[in-house]
Amino acid sequence: MTTTITSTSFSDLPLLNRGKVRDLYAVPGHDDQLLMVVTDRISAFDVVLHAGIPGKGQLLTSLSLEWFRLTEHIIPNHLITADVDSMPESIKKHADVLRGRAILVKKAQVVPIEAIVRGYLSGSAWKEYKVKGSIHGIELPKGLVKSDKLPQVLFTPSTKAEIGQHDMNIHPDEAAKLIGAELCALISDKAVEIYNYASKHASQRGLILADTKFEFGLLPETRSAQPLKERLILVDEVLTPDSSRFWEAKLYQPGQAQTSFDKQYLRDFLLQREKEGIPYETPVPENVIEGIRAKYAEALQRLTGPPTEA
Repeated sequence: MTTTITSTSFSDLPLLNRGKVRDLYAVPGHDDQLLMVVTDRISAFDVVLHAGIPGKGQLLTSLSLEWFRLTEHIIPNHLITADVDSMPESIKKHADVLRGRAILVKKAQVVPIEAIVRGYLSGSAWKEYKVKGSIHGIELPKGLVKSDKLPQVLFTPSTKAEIGQHDMNIHPDEAAKLIGAELCALISDKAVEIYNYASKHASQRGLILADTKFEFGLLPETRSAQPLKERLILVDEVLTPDSSRFWEAKLYQPGQAQTSFDKQYLRDFLLQREKEGIPYETPVPENVIEGIRAKYAEALQRLTGPPTEA
């Protein structure tokens, strides 16, 4: 039976941050490294649910590792190793908990925006378009329908909110004011390039990558000044069902919700309960938990497996 881990704590590893899904620890004696532990927690609408999804942490870790490998020709990432037996002794002693769900990473200054890339009209972008005819303040042609493919792939950033608070969609120009025009342009270019590469990879396996979000970090400067492009790396998770919308390509039909392999299954369940007056925090039934786990497992299998078409 798969163990469900929704919280971690280690007396000899200082906890630096507990996110919606990931716990981040300092590594004693290695100031330039961090330990990232992917728990089985799951969140929706910026609320962390009480129940975990068995094995979710290992599924997300496996998929992120594959994407880190596939995209390192586009941009370096923060991964040092996912082999617990190769990590410092202070970590190895907790191998029974950490194996398969922990990665040792380079410490970096996280850029304070979510780098969202959209190829299709869905989620909060669809909600805005229905009212304003735009997404993140970017004007779009009239007459688009739910789940439509966008005329072009768009970089649509958001702010990074604290747990329990909501990220705010912002125009790329506003992101440039927050982090600087040069850095914003670099992140936009890299995020779109990764999206395009991943979209092709997913398409070869019968999936549509509707949208995704990335996080970037800056490595510390050396004694000599370095250009931003030499310090920028990909951090956190990448192209997982937690951070992306994957749709079944053979069932894709604009104008409606799509068959998905991501958190939309959970979002739809919670929205239906909201209509019935049931708060998000109410425990999720076992059949829904198993449904989420199965969708994440299939996404991993499809995305890391061989192409399904020539």
